[in-house]
Amino acid sequence: MNEKIKSVAVYCGHQFGNNPEYARDARKVGELLARNKITLVFGGGNVGLMGAVSSAALENGGNVIGISTTHVMSLQEPAHKGLDVKVVDGLSTRKEEMFDLSDAFVILPGGIGTLDEMTDIMTKQQVGESHKPIYMMNTAKYWEIFGQVMTHMQNEGFMPNSEIFNLHVVNSPEELIKRLVDGKDLVA
Repeated sequence: MNEKIKSVAVYCGHQFGNNPEYARDARKVGELLARNKITLVFGGGNVGLMGAVSSAALENGGNVIGISTTHVMSLQEPAHKGLDVKVVDGLSTRKEEMFDLSDAFVILPGGIGTLDEMTDIMTKQQVGESHKPIYMMNTAKYWEIFGQVMTHMQNEGFMPNSEIFNLHVVNSPEELIKRLVDGKDLVA
């Protein structure tokens, strides 16, 4: 396949979490995206892991696209300084815009919003609306419990075979970037 991943949506927490490894890996992902000329599409906030990944990308000369909502920005996530953030009318519109602008998705540690964004993409894959790869960054084994939940849903007959998902667990920013650059996970 000659296609290349040119842009990724990164979903992650608007907080740093309790483990410093989360911020370290978020910054490294931003840096490596910029160095490999892969556009970062993100939620537009300047706080937590979202701020860490976007700041690192910007500091390394990366192309960064922020998309947020008026409501989210007023509550907890001020726009990233030095970046024009597109403001849309709601979270559903934000998710669709991020989906449309991205060739792949990177899931860093985060909370319920991150989980919502990830499962939205997985649902699109389950019903055949998307084949774009999803990379789950398993920093400090953060997402292992989600894998257990998926196995439980499958064992209980509520989810088809998990192989229908173009979902890849990676354990380091370097492994992530290698897979993104290789482009082998793109499905025609």
